[in-house]
Amino acid sequence: MTNLSKDKNYHDFLIDIKNRIKEAQYSALKTVNKELIGLYWDIGKKIVEKQEKFGWGKSIVENLVKDLQKEYPGIKGFSSQNLWYMRQFYTSYCSNLKLQPMVGEISWVKNVLIFSKCKDDIEREFYIKMTKKFGWTKNVLINQIENKSFEKFALNQTNFDKTLPLKYKRQAKLAVKDEYTFDFLELGDEHSEKDLEASLLEKVRKFLTEMGGHFCYISNQYRVEINDKEYFIDLLLYHRKLKCLIAIELKVGEFIPEFAGKMQFYLNLLDDKVKMNDENPSIGIIICKSKDRTIVEYALKDTKKPIGVSTYNITTQLPKEISRYLPSKEQLAREVRKLV
Repeated sequence: MTNLSKDKNYHDFLIDIKNRIKEAQYSALKTVNKELIGLYWDIGKKIVEKQEKFGWGKSIVENLVKDLQKEYPGIKGFSSQNLWYMRQFYTSYCSNLKLQPMVGEISWVKNVLIFSKCKDDIEREFYIKMTKKFGWTKNVLINQIENKSFEKFALNQTNFDKTLPLKYKRQAKLAVKDEYTFDFLELGDEHSEKDLEASLLEKVRKFLTEMGGHFCYISNQYRVEINDKEYFIDLLLYHRKLKCLIAIELKVGEFIPEFAGKMQFYLNLLDDKVKMNDENPSIGIIICKSKDRTIVEYALKDTKKPIGVSTYNITTQLPKEISRYLPSKEQLAREVRKLV
């Protein structure tokens, strides 16, 4: 038998076969998942229909659990809690023809998290699309919901509409939150920018999780030199999906317009001296303790480089003072439907 282990053609052929097997496995898993979601939908629907027709109360679920477990011993999914989830699943989406086909694209566990923790269909649509698009795991999804990523997306303040091509614009807007929750940091109310940077680096994995998917850490106090003068960027990240450098400046006070000018200067340096030819323009994120949203709008109005201005806090609650800035449901729906 001929040994082909060192033959490049055979090596390429083997990779092709492996990829095809993975595609088939993934396709099979998707099919199984859709069938399971369809089954749970039908069970939830039938429970609702029988309760309405015969006036059955909670006893219908308890009887079903006992009889199904007797008929199918060892098969998971027919617990009392899960049957109630099936009922809630159906009632949550039965009147929304748009969301019904989407739910089969994510797992049952993630569906349960979304329909049980989100208050309306617009918020549910956001998390369904984001989970599918970025492949969020259960734990990442929990983190995103608890940190109110939907509300922060709705408030997002950037100049990306004017400074980035359409094919990168939407992805970039998703990559920058209006507010970051650094509740994993052991910092008091009074802390310096140096303290903030050091604490983020100590918990860099949690920091990148809070930043969102596809961020990679490059360096802190990243040095850029021009005309024998040195400049240092607080944090430099890389976004794999956007294929660009992300410059982050940390400020422990309120945003002032000068921060935007400094960031634009840094982005010019990065694009001219650091960015590779096949990478997209660098993006800047200024993370402040607080900001006046009107001042931010004017500061970014005529800037030529893509910059986002965010705030941070060390609690998990969305500040009440920004609630009046939340857009209407119609505005939210338009933004969420741009995601895919």
